[in-house]
Amino acid sequence: MIVHIPEVLDKIQLEHCREAMRRAGWVDGRVTAGYRSAMVKNNLQLPEGGPEHLELGDIVSRALQRNPVFLSAVLPQKVFPPLFNRYGVGMGFGSHVDNAVRQSADGSVRIRTDVSATLFLSGPEEYDGGELTVEDTYGCHSVKLPAGDLVVYPADSLHEVTPVTRGERLASFFWVQSLVRDKAKRALLFELDSAIVQLTRDVPGHAALVSLTATYHNLLRQWAET
Repeated sequence: MIVHIPEVLDKIQLEHCREAMRRAGWVDGRVTAGYRSAMVKNNLQLPEGGPEHLELGDIVSRALQRNPVFLSAVLPQKVFPPLFNRYGVGMGFGSHVDNAVRQSADGSVRIRTDVSATLFLSGPEEYDGGELTVEDTYGCHSVKLPAGDLVVYPADSLHEVTPVTRGERLASFFWVQSLVRDKAKRALLFELDSAIVQLTRDVPGHAALVSLTATYHNLLRQWAET
């Protein structure tokens, strides 16, 4: 399940992040790549644990905690501290699958990666190329979102970032360990919750809402790992 979540960051937060990234020092992005991924990864990252990384990571984390669509779509148990990358002209990240387990540089966070996430910090008009492409049962999907928008997708998906041919692509990326490990079950719960939200908005007094909400929570009770 690939989910587009709009406006996770507002314009003020975006500008603050971009300004901090403009003045920051950068390191080779392969510092967080596994052995196979390092062969096809060509980008830059903010140093993990550096002042800019900690400040911007806190901004993104707080925004995620307030976003109901993110919470519904991924059912987070643990969220890896957001990282930040930069792709200039000629840079890309070839086809790969994310590591099943990620650990932060200081060892304080260790998660199973159920969901991968990319938060776009550059608008699509600012660069050419740089599309995130994700493969699933229905083919290859190309993702290039407005600045401030987030895409989440199963971490076991084969995916890549195509080479940038003009401009610069800035983004935050991270992983989530979900309360519900199985992606098909997560998708069902998200569809059910979205239907409940829509029904609540359209016919708030409908008697079926109680039954549907109970069904949602009973399914979550069966499937959640805490």
